[in-house]
Order: sequence, then C-alpha cells, then structure tokens
Amino acid sequence: MKTLHLYLIRQALATLVMTVLVFTFILLLGNVLKEILTLLVERQATLPVVIKAVGLLIPYVLVFALPMGMLCATLLLFGRLSADLELTAMRANGIGLIPLIWPLLALAALLTGLSAWMNLEIAPKSRVAYKKLIAEALVSADAIPLRQNQYNSDLPGGYTIYVGKIRGDRLENLEVFQSNQATQLWIKAESARVVRDTSNQTITVTLVNSFGTRITGTNWFPVQNVGDYELPPFLLKGKERPDNYGISNMTFSELRHKLAELERQTAISAAWTNTTSAVLREQAKSIDAMRRDLTMPVKLQMHRQLSFSFACIGFTLIGIPLGIRAHRRETSVGIAMAVLLVAVYYSFFIVGEALETRAELAPHLIVWLPNFLFQIVGGALLWRASRR
Repeated sequence: MKTLHLYLIRQALATLVMTVLVFTFILLLGNVLKEILTLLVERQATLPVVIKAVGLLIPYVLVFALPMGMLCATLLLFGRLSADLELTAMRANGIGLIPLIWPLLALAALLTGLSAWMNLEIAPKSRVAYKKLIAEALVSADAIPLRQNQYNSDLPGGYTIYVGKIRGDRLENLEVFQSNQATQLWIKAESARVVRDTSNQTITVTLVNSFGTRITGTNWFPVQNVGDYELPPFLLKGKERPDNYGISNMTFSELRHKLAELERQTAISAAWTNTTSAVLREQAKSIDAMRRDLTMPVKLQMHRQLSFSFACIGFTLIGIPLGIRAHRRETSVGIAMAVLLVAVYYSFFIVGEALETRAELAPHLIVWLPNFLFQIVGGALLWRASRR
C-alpha cells in the first residue's frame, strides 16, 4: 500500500507542477501584455523593472494557478489510471478507492493551507508592490480619483461621497457624509465643479446649491442653501498614497480594520434615530442604506479570499471521480473538463461581485456556494465510485 501511495503522489506532483507552470505562464502573459509590455515598448520602464514586476505578479497568479493545477492533475491522473485498467487491478487485489486516495486528499489540504496564506497575506502585498512599481513608471496626472454611481471613501477629512455622474470637470447628483467625534454632517447637491491644481497634483470639489443636516451632540441643525461648499483637496490618480490601492489589494487583516473603520464612520447618532423629525429619520435611513452599500464590498472581498482558499479541496474531490468516469488518457480531454469546471466555479464569484451593490441579496455568501457544490457533488461521486 505504501508503494502505491508513493506512486500516486509522485504522479500527482509531476502533473501538478507541469500544469501549475502552464497556468502561471498563461496568467502572467495576460498581465504582461496588458500593462508591462506597453511600458517597455514606450520606454517608460527598463528591463530590470519589467523583471521585478513579473516576479511580483507570480504570487498573485499562483492563487489561481494552484487550484486549477490540482484539478487538472487529478483529472489527468485518474483518467489515465482508469483507461489503463490500473484501478481495476488495484480493486482486484482488495484495495478500495478511499484508502488509496487519502494521500491526495492530504496534499489537497496542504495546498489549501498554502492557498489561504497566499490569498490572505502574500498575494495582496505582492499586488500592491506591483502597482507601486507600475505607478512609478507611469503616472497619470489628470484623472479624478472618484468613481461614479457608487460611494467613495478614504477621502481627506473623513468624507464619504456618492457621485451619480462624472462629466469632465463637472459632477452630478452628489451625496456627502462626514462623521467625527464632535459632529455628523449629511449634504446633498445636484452638481459640483472640479478645480485642478497641477502644481500640487490635487483637485478641489465644490458643491453647488447644496443643502443638508448637521448633528452636534444631541442637537441637529438644517443646513439649507449653503451655496458653494468646498471639500478638502484630493490627490490625483497616480499620486495616491501607498496605502490607497483599493480593497481588492488589501490583506485580510487590513480588510478587517477597514470594515471596522467604515462601520464606525457611518454609525448613526442616537439623535438621528430618536428624533421626532420625519426629515431626520429619512436621512438616517439613507445613511443606514449607505453603510450597507459601503461595507458590502469589503465583506465580499473578505469572504472571497476565505472561500477561494478552499478551492483545492473541492477541485480534488470532484476531479478524482470525474477522471475515473471519463476513462480517457488523452491530455486534451482532461484539460477541457478542467476548463469547464473552473468556468462553473468562477461564475459564482462573478455573480457575487456583480451584486456587491445589492446588500440585501447577501452577495458575500454567494461566493461560498461553489465550494459547497463541488465538495458535496464530489463527495457523492467519490462514494459511488468507491462502491462500484
């Protein structure tokens, strides 16, 4: 039995290394052609910078290459063992399928731990270092650091801003919320103008004909027709702070701190909820909805990192029985099945990300569905294969 286990591990590791290298090369090639090659052709980056950038991308693409490689390894290995009747010979000698494959399950668990470490810590840090390197080579000096049709946080002064439309230097349909220890402020404006300061690489946003409400302690005051309300200057894109590269590039611990900070900043004062003013209660509902919309992308990213760490186990459980049922030794068949399964798996993550603005649909839980689906279906198929 020990000899068979060593044989399976050697075969699985050889196939795993080969497929991981192939998928890593393909994923790296996509990023290189999209960003790095352009810098090299336009002479905005030297060859050592390009090599360093590619090296920083490797941990990021390994997050995706490891589960895909494990899936291909199990499909190809057990497809060949089934086609060559080696599994039949093992069963004829009284060796069951479950006792035979436990080293591969242990390997999948080990890769799950490695994937979790890379997902939660290494990959985000390497991605941030890569973005810093690219930003130093190519700096955009004219882009507004705001996104339309969503809430923008991490702005000077603790402001959170919703922008409906961005039309050049004119912003439309704005909603501003600010919270600190002393006061809370909510302002709405139909438009705002943007003034650029190219010498300091900043822009200033001024709200036009704005109105809103200010809370100080337990007192609230309407801020009607304040006219032009100027917000603190923002840094232009390309001059962003090293810690401001988006939630998709944060480690898990940074995401936890970010979520706690957002919940603290958008906490509604008791004066907003206990007041008899209908206007203030409606504004409190608006802020509560904003908090759900603002925290959901962070929750989604946290659950995405955790969920994707378990992909190796799900892919192994479903890859072994499917490889046996395919009964084919051709590499092309195994790779085609792997691509199809990966597409199904990632479709749940795409749906979850598409619904990140719909907090009521709990998109952060949708990203766990492919793990449950693959593990349950894989476990059932494995049990049926072991009884045949």
